[in-house]
Amino acid sequence: MRDTNVNMVSQNAIKEQIEGLRRELNYHNHKYYVENAPEISDFDFDAKMRLLQDLEAAHPEYADPNSPSVRVGSDRCSEFQSVEHRYPMLSLSNTYSIEELGEFIERIEREAADVEFVCELKFDGTAISLTYENGRLLRAVTRGDGVQGDDVTANVRTIRSVPLVLSGDDYPAYFEIRGEILMPYSSFDRINAEREAAGEQLFANPRNAAAGTLKQQQSAIVAKRGLDCVLYQIAGDALPFANHWENLQAARRWGFKISDKMQICHSAKEVFDYIAYWDAERKALPFPTDGVVIKVNDFALRRALGFTAKSPRWAVAYKFKAEQALTRLESISFQVGRTGAITPVANLAPVQLAGTTVKRATLHNAEQIAALDLRVGDMVYVEKGGEIIPKITGSEPAERSADSRPFEMIAECPECGTPLVRYEGEAKHYCPNQSGCRPQILGRIIHFIRRKALDIDGLGAETVELLFESGLIRDVADLYDLRAVDLASLPRLGDKSADNIIRSINRSREVPFNRVLFGLGIRFVGETTAKHLAGFFRNIDALMVAQREELMQSEEVGEKIADSIIEYFADEANCTIIERLRTAGLQFEAEQRALHSSLLAGKNVVISGKFIDHTRDELKELIELHGGKNQSGVGANTDFIVAGENMGPAKLQKAQKLGISILSEAEFVALIAEESDSESVAENAKNEPQNESRNEPQPTQKEPAQTTQQPVQGTLF
Repeated sequence: MRDTNVNMVSQNAIKEQIEGLRRELNYHNHKYYVENAPEISDFDFDAKMRLLQDLEAAHPEYADPNSPSVRVGSDRCSEFQSVEHRYPMLSLSNTYSIEELGEFIERIEREAADVEFVCELKFDGTAISLTYENGRLLRAVTRGDGVQGDDVTANVRTIRSVPLVLSGDDYPAYFEIRGEILMPYSSFDRINAEREAAGEQLFANPRNAAAGTLKQQQSAIVAKRGLDCVLYQIAGDALPFANHWENLQAARRWGFKISDKMQICHSAKEVFDYIAYWDAERKALPFPTDGVVIKVNDFALRRALGFTAKSPRWAVAYKFKAEQALTRLESISFQVGRTGAITPVANLAPVQLAGTTVKRATLHNAEQIAALDLRVGDMVYVEKGGEIIPKITGSEPAERSADSRPFEMIAECPECGTPLVRYEGEAKHYCPNQSGCRPQILGRIIHFIRRKALDIDGLGAETVELLFESGLIRDVADLYDLRAVDLASLPRLGDKSADNIIRSINRSREVPFNRVLFGLGIRFVGETTAKHLAGFFRNIDALMVAQREELMQSEEVGEKIADSIIEYFADEANCTIIERLRTAGLQFEAEQRALHSSLLAGKNVVISGKFIDHTRDELKELIELHGGKNQSGVGANTDFIVAGENMGPAKLQKAQKLGISILSEAEFVALIAEESDSESVAENAKNEPQNESRNEPQPTQKEPAQTTQQPVQGTLF
């Protein structure tokens, strides 16, 4: 019996480890692909992914089709139209090991003799798929989740290296070509200099800058950013050649920018030599790169090798190891964020790293400092992997002085002197003085005016600080009391700047509820969560009185976020600011949309479980668009339930007891579609001219049939 209990404990521990890794990787996928704000290096991410894959392989009983190990991270953005990829955009397997790369090559060579590999630089930008029809650019779509992405054609048309009309006449009538949207270092440096002068937050690296630029809502802004586009893969049903290399050379003739750094290799040694050369020479390149991609050249061999659930078996990415430097940790200072979080910052003796001079590095929290045993005066190793923010990875014990002392975390806020607190389950220390701590006040105002929130132009960080020091603002509501005459007399402003700021403040009154909610800066409520909350509760009043259990019914809201929302609205000062903002005319109610039909008029519907093709919020929106009302709990007045996987057992039991109908996701969607189709037929019949024959063929514009099958030639990733 004891052995059985021990085994159960061991199995539970493994299951918890797998589920924890999945949660962590999903979080970092979101930070990387949606927010363009990675928090860990590629090496750390890949190490966690490898551990998860190993655990899942050893324990297939814990398999999950939604595991991040079998899906591609998403960069989809609801502000753009979603388009399904004709050929799925899979990701590549990564390796940092020459030994593992050698095993990959050996495995390929066992399948065929005289294998040709194409080695290419791995560009550090954002993936794009360009579709051409009859020699003209038809569509540009981001990777998205690999199955569908965002249509960014208008923005891509502004990139000068992307041909709008092809040269020659030997290209296929319809094909896709994929590559990377890049921001060259020259453009990156210029834009950051402009942002610094305007008091705006700087881009962390060229990859973030390229991804953020591609999602701009105004293509005129994109045109000024100096993006570039390098293509590296082509797919279609009638490609001119049977291998990768010759097709790309043809694409170069058609007008595409194809890298001139590619090379055909016939052995592992040639591949290793290519990697060694570019690992040293990449520092002289005008654009960022973080590795080398090795692909099988021949399409027939690619088809024979096939795919895993996530990546092709005929290609692999070798990632360059992060650059590292040794320098002295001169001191540790502390920054206070808008939420009161205290972040230790390492002040370093200046050192050259990945093309820039590094003087500072974030240390995150006291636990990390203790784990690395960092002490002021130590010689420390600094990395800048993948051109991200520098981090300290360790110290050199042999260089430590005999009188060094262990680090001690400060007990009081460095700005206002308030005793720090540490909340249960969190590694960071916080200053609780929200209303009297200067950096917190400024941080909340700067967060409020940012583009994804209220989008108030002309108010950079420096201007906000100037207004604060002048006594014109103390919180975000004060912005709506400003007058142009008050601003014009301030240093570095003037009549024109003052008028522009006031106009932008007035425009912000039209910003939709979800962005206003995000702008309030509630702890843990990011852009996506704010959108879900706005869609679920529909107005600020319902959100302010919501209980913990009701809050957790909204997508992406767990216990921690729910508690933070309750704590925010329990603060009388926050409620006062909201009332002032309401009086100023801000949008605190979600826009009422026109109904698609009255199919569900008077019906009360409950959503429960996890769904395949829709989020819970999307299903709730469909219910409202067809006249229905969403309920959070099952009751006697519930008309039916839309149930996915893992429906709550209590809801199921209550539904069965009350005899309430339960529809699957597919059944519900079919019900909606049937109503929409019948209304469309009726509308067409009403509008159709009576003197025309119904059998007369009408002209149509038809694209090639969409398919999710892999193409015969040129399957992409």
